Amino acid sequence: MLAIIAYLLTVTAVAIFALQSYKLFKKISSGQSDPSRFDNKGKRLKNTVVEVLTHTKMLNFTASGIAHWFVMVGFFALLGTLITAYGQLVNPAWALPVIGHFVGYEFFAELVAALTGVSIVALIGIRQVTRFVRKDRASRFYGSGNKKAYYVEATILVIVFCVITLRGLEGALLNKEAWNWHYAFSYPAVAFFSTYSVNQIENLIQIIAFSKIAVSMIWFIVVGLNLNMGIAWHRFLAPFNIFFKRNATSENALGPLPVMLSHGKEINFEDPKEDDVFGIGSAADISWKGLLDMATCTECGRCQSQCPAWHTEKPLSPKLLIMAMRDHALAKIGTEAAGAEKIVGNNPHENAISLDVLWSCTTCGACVEECPVDIEHVDHIVNMRRFQVLVESEFPTELGNTFRNLEKAGNPWGANRVDRDAWIKEVDFPITVIDSVIPDDVEYLFWVGCAGAYEERAKKTTKAVAELLYMSGVTFGVLGKKETCTGDPARRSGNEFLYQILSRENIETLQETFGTRGVKKVVVTCPHCFTTIGRDYKQQGFELQMVHHTQLLNQLVKEGKLKPIAPEKADAKKLTYHDPCYLGRHNQIYEPPRELLESAGVEVNEMPRNQERSFCCGAGGGRMWMEEKIGSRINLNRVDEAIATGAQEVAVACPFCRVMVSDGMVARDSSVEVLDVAQIMLRSVKRLG
Repeated sequence: MLAIIAYLLTVTAVAIFALQSYKLFKKISSGQSDPSRFDNKGKRLKNTVVEVLTHTKMLNFTASGIAHWFVMVGFFALLGTLITAYGQLVNPAWALPVIGHFVGYEFFAELVAALTGVSIVALIGIRQVTRFVRKDRASRFYGSGNKKAYYVEATILVIVFCVITLRGLEGALLNKEAWNWHYAFSYPAVAFFSTYSVNQIENLIQIIAFSKIAVSMIWFIVVGLNLNMGIAWHRFLAPFNIFFKRNATSENALGPLPVMLSHGKEINFEDPKEDDVFGIGSAADISWKGLLDMATCTECGRCQSQCPAWHTEKPLSPKLLIMAMRDHALAKIGTEAAGAEKIVGNNPHENAISLDVLWSCTTCGACVEECPVDIEHVDHIVNMRRFQVLVESEFPTELGNTFRNLEKAGNPWGANRVDRDAWIKEVDFPITVIDSVIPDDVEYLFWVGCAGAYEERAKKTTKAVAELLYMSGVTFGVLGKKETCTGDPARRSGNEFLYQILSRENIETLQETFGTRGVKKVVVTCPHCFTTIGRDYKQQGFELQMVHHTQLLNQLVKEGKLKPIAPEKADAKKLTYHDPCYLGRHNQIYEPPRELLESAGVEVNEMPRNQERSFCCGAGGGRMWMEEKIGSRINLNRVDEAIATGAQEVAVACPFCRVMVSDGMVARDSSVEVLDVAQIMLRSVKRLG
């Protein structure tokens, strides 16, 4: 009877799970086309295998990463024990053909079961400790479907118990009287059941085998009937999501933003089609890869634990955003509401994402950096912003002024174009201003950027870099008044149309400047300019050899063209370094600034959150020009961390960071000085005199 019930339950479970899997596949595949995900299949497969098998990103949280790896292995490796259970319902002594009693297989099965059991207990413990130690918003599990997680964890725990119990009963049935490698981990159970009669053992084998099958099949039914149960579905979807990530290599989906696609083709902003889809306005506008992202979300909250908006009491949590989009999309796709109901808005009964959530993002990339299944949070946020700006014309009031300034003055501050090269008059060495084609004897174009040209604090960085290049003998020139904003603030704020105008203007200027020159070298002080010119512009077929000033100056020190002198021990100041998001996470440049500071004789006292886990200054994603009205200020959170190190100086390598950190120090009435790495290097080099 138990066998019949188990087989019927299995058929039912397999049928439900198969039908629901097909339903999920149809929902995901109905998303907007994105052909960019099918290139470099070999590299994609290699990266997927490496990332899944080695848990590269999972190990960012070491303990839970290791535990998860064993649970993942157990999910697949213990399949043989499930097959054995089916046979045992008919014949309690049944074992897998050939390998069933092979010591290698039996030891492997028990080892995996034991490690899976220990690991799932560890994961349960981590969840509970996190829940009680970090309460409410401080917990990365806040807002996750914890009941679903408990169900999955309990299921795994029961399965492990059944496996070990069955192994003990099997040993007792075979009258094993001494420990051996066949029952390396289950021998205590063998000894316990050895006092039972053969009939009792056989009955228990059938009962436990039935329980194992029932628990497993009920799990498949529950998961199949809950398409938004990402904590379970990610076991099947994560490898596909990793395979189809934006980049075919291990590189995260950061740096340049993807081009705007409509019906699988890049939008021609000079002549857009009437049916073009501009960003994400409804569930029907989400690409199939976006839907796959959302269905794959494990609700682990690693992204939430690193998000600067969430840490400063704002409504944005990358995890909750993806969950809300998932629940909305899976409910609407296949109905008329998919294209009719807007995904963003302030009606909680209709809209999945509020405007405050959408505009709280700084595009720092911490969420993407942490996500173990490669969800592309920033891309989805920017795509929703694109729809709000280009279609709805609904965005923060301050951005309206920023957009107008970019259009009319070519910079977000609205400063006069004729003042863009005014800083040149403030230096006492010659600066080459390139009027037409860059001279043959000029090696680098120094792209000053809007902040470097207009913002008083950033101008100090500009002048320091220029002086260091001059002292080292490196020939460089600037465009002066011919420069205009790269378009970064417009693009990250969702105004793709304005970005296209600004980028084309700059590309024309740069093409005219470099003429027929082969290698086009450009040095910048702003990581936002570095990313936009060096990586976003590639999408329009224009490539340059971009270098950040910390990279170039570090190279010059190593070549002996700059000779920094360490300060006397009594004069040395304690210093900490703030990693800019767009230099670090977005471009993986961590060591050059630190090496520069080290060469200047400075010992860097790191903040707890540094390098890939650096905390944002709050200026990215257009937030530099928006008021921060909700929660506490992001820059103050970072400044408090810097002050706590006991540092007398904070080194930065981004003009936006410099402004935000400096403002934070003023707000905290702190005497800590904020300097660019270039200024510290210049001070060290001049110490010669």
